[in-house]
This record gives sequence, structure tokens and C-alpha cells, in this order.
Amino acid sequence: MSTIASIDPELVISHKFRETIFYYTESDVAQYALGVGACGNDRDDEGELGYVYHQNGQQFIKVLPTFGAIFVYRNRDKFSDISGLKFDPNLLLHGQQYMELYKPLPSRCCIVNKQVVAGLHDKGKATILEIETTSYDKVSGEALCMNRNTIFLRGVGGFSKPGQLFSYTNYPRDQVSPIIIPKCEPSSICEDVTQKSQALLYRLSGDYNPIHSDPKISSIAGFDRPILHGLCTYGFAVRAIIKYFCLGDISSVKTIFGRFLLHVFPGETLITEMWLVGSRVIFQTKVKERDQAVLSGYVCLHRSINSSL
Repeated sequence: MSTIASIDPELVISHKFRETIFYYTESDVAQYALGVGACGNDRDDEGELGYVYHQNGQQFIKVLPTFGAIFVYRNRDKFSDISGLKFDPNLLLHGQQYMELYKPLPSRCCIVNKQVVAGLHDKGKATILEIETTSYDKVSGEALCMNRNTIFLRGVGGFSKPGQLFSYTNYPRDQVSPIIIPKCEPSSICEDVTQKSQALLYRLSGDYNPIHSDPKISSIAGFDRPILHGLCTYGFAVRAIIKYFCLGDISSVKTIFGRFLLHVFPGETLITEMWLVGSRVIFQTKVKERDQAVLSGYVCLHRSINSSL
């Protein structure tokens, strides 16, 4: 069924989201880690086994920081529920993902999500929508992380006044830094082979968009077969950075930013190139088989890391 695309910007930016409360367990944490490739190259990887198993008697399994990115899947209000916004969900693309980590995520927790519209931008034949979700530990009341999803809505736009494109941003504009890929050789390179079933495994963490599992839906969106979730590739890249520059210390990660450049097909090989610049690791992930960049971004750490690591 087709949808007549339209936007009322004032209704969109004033939309009041409902709070969401949900609970996750260690099983969810381990499932997510497997979904982003933990132990995928080596089942007994000493540096990654702790994400899925109580290694060496550890009391809790470790939680990858990007696990917090899937909290937005639990929001009660979906993009299609936003007042004044109608669009074809088959033409939705995930453009960027920004995260702030306020403390290490616990291996089990009751979460409260609070959402706001953080940005709305008319691009003529498309619209950029930014949704910000802050997640709290329900018991302690402490903020654990914040996600800002930047969504590209194709086929809906042109709602501005003549000669004045509508643009709304409700956060510091300098919060996200530009990505400049260094011209020198990377500090480290990681190669990961995704499984042909990778998207089917990752979707169990909450992103059930059929473009990642249904060939007919992916065809409508312009792909000859289902594509991998952008946030799955994002998880692969950040996991590599933690392994190569943080020596597995998940508490080192402060902020994460990723820009999705191109799709990935499950089964393709991901090459993540990483450059250490002070307390920031700039990265670029390419598909080896096509030699094309699919993701770029950076991870800011709480302290500078010795480049010799």
C-alpha cells in the first residue's frame, strides 16, 4: 500500500514522545555481540570471549558500548508515529549515528528511554530527520547513554517556504566533528568476514526492518538482495577499535560517530582501517570484494592512547 508523503514541520518538531521502559538480560547482550561478529574469526578469541561467556570466572559478561545503539529499537513511538509526518518506509535510509557513553553498560538492566526530535531539514526531494534518545537506568536514575539517529527520508521534502529551506537543530552544532580520513597509512587494520546469515542474526537484537531479510522488500528499495544493517557494520568497526586500541577495555569509549556511506551485503568482507590521533580513533570500513567505503567515523576515548599499542 502506497503512502502519500507529506510533512508538517511544526507538528514534527513539537511531537511529544512517550517514555519507554524495557528490560534486557545477559542473553540479549551476548546475542548482540555475536550479531556484530564477536568470536566470528576465532571462536576461542581470548579478547572477545568475555562478550559472550563468563570467561575466567568473571561475574558478568562484558557489554560492547554499541549495544546501547539498539536501545532505540525499543522506543514506543516509531518514526511513522510522529505527528505531521507521512512517508514510504521502504525509502527510509539510516544516514548517521552518534552516541555518547556516560558509563559502562551493565550486563542486565531496566532501561527508561526518553526521546525528542533533535533535527529536521528540508532537502527538496528528501528530508533529514534526527531523533535523540537518552537511556537511563530505571533503578538508579543515572543516564547511561545517548543516541542520535539521523534518518534520510527519500521522496518526502519540499515543505519549506519559497527561497528559504527549513532547517531545525536542537543541539550544539559543533557536537559532531567532521570526518577527515588521514592520507597516511592506518595505525591498524582489521579484516572481518560477515556471515551470509549475519543480518538474520543481527535482526534478533530488535531491528526487524524487512529490507534486511525479505528479498522482495529489498528489491523494492533498489537492492538485488537483502542488505546488512548499517548499525551491524557500525558494531563491527567499534569492536575492532576496542580490540586494537583499548585492549578490550570497554570503559575507554566516550563518544562514537558513524556515517553510513554504502550498503553491505551479508557474506562480504569488511576491512576497517583505523588511525589513532591523540584520544581519537578515526576509522573507515570498506567492503573488500568491491573495494568501496561503506562506513566512516571516529571513536573518542577518555584518554590518549600510546600509538605504539
